[in-house]
Amino acid sequence: MTGRVSMADVARRAGVSQKTVSRVVNGEAHVSRAVRERVLREIERLGFLPNENARALVTRKSRRIGVLTTSPSYHGPAALLDGLERAAREAGYFVSIVHVHDGAARRPGEGQPGGRQPGAGEREPGAGGGGGGRPEDDVRRAVVHLVSQGVDGIVISAPVTGSADLAAAVPAGIPVLAMDFPEGGPRRGALVVANDDAGGARAITAYLLGLGHRTVHHLAGPPHWAATSRRLRGWRAALQAAGAPVPEPRHGDWSPASGYRAARELLAETGPSGMTALFAANDQMAIGALHALERSGRSVPRDVSVAGFDDIPEAAYLTVPLTTVRQDFRAAAGQGMRRLVSAMAGTGEQEGEELITPALVVRESTAGPLPPGGRRDGPQLRDGEGRP
Repeated sequence: MTGRVSMADVARRAGVSQKTVSRVVNGEAHVSRAVRERVLREIERLGFLPNENARALVTRKSRRIGVLTTSPSYHGPAALLDGLERAAREAGYFVSIVHVHDGAARRPGEGQPGGRQPGAGEREPGAGGGGGGRPEDDVRRAVVHLVSQGVDGIVISAPVTGSADLAAAVPAGIPVLAMDFPEGGPRRGALVVANDDAGGARAITAYLLGLGHRTVHHLAGPPHWAATSRRLRGWRAALQAAGAPVPEPRHGDWSPASGYRAARELLAETGPSGMTALFAANDQMAIGALHALERSGRSVPRDVSVAGFDDIPEAAYLTVPLTTVRQDFRAAAGQGMRRLVSAMAGTGEQEGEELITPALVVRESTAGPLPPGGRRDGPQLRDGEGRP
């Protein structure tokens, strides 16, 4: 067949009405399995491509979800975005992606949109401003941009402080999924599915204290990131619950270089034996801290225990495998997308919250502090031991 294949062509070949073909294309009910399979066979054989614009006019649904995210050079946002894209495709939705400014200092080349295949989604860098101004204002502009594109739902995966509160900027009737638990508790008007950053930070800090460390120093992320404040809160809560001193945290920008600099500053400030345990708010900064400790002549974990957060793929294969907190980004994205799709279909809740519990992964970068005399007795934990 030459020329563009129409719905009438499919209907004629399948021996059904155009309305039946429309129902099959739109995934509607009231079509028998045998008829649906016959129509789908003809669609594939003829190479029929539905006119998305025409279908949107009829159904008033674009089958498109808008996603706000930040730099794909960071492990957490990149892993979460990948999970969201996969889950959306499995549900039969396209994804329009807007990269927003995260406000953190970037190294050359960071923050540029990655080269995914067109089928994975549509990126619109710059719709959120791309530079300057407050990060939360950038996110707000991006929300307005996506609404103007006629998306059926919006996912706010931009991890700046206050991003989860922006559901109020979205008109009624457009469901919103926030992949970030708002400060001060849940907000009305949005679904919230997020990893429990505070719980993970509390668990890793309590684990280090349980090894016998007097306190745990903390290398935090950029101040305006919501994850930074939650991990700070969990770290501080664990120290206070144990009656341990609460050192002043140092802030990095999530990069190994910032972890390296902050660890060197802490070593200079605390002296040879003043710091025995360090918790970094992500694995990349922990890797930088490990390098700083090695360059200073400290041994990990003999002199200083180091723990991270995220469990990036490299964490298990470092010279000293890294103890960390594992976040299941794919599970969070899948659960969030299922709830959003149900909300868009009118069969699920339009608001509500759910926290995904992270897992403690104990490897060889942590151990108890050296006893007087400098000799450590007993076996060291290996990869996989001590997991909850």
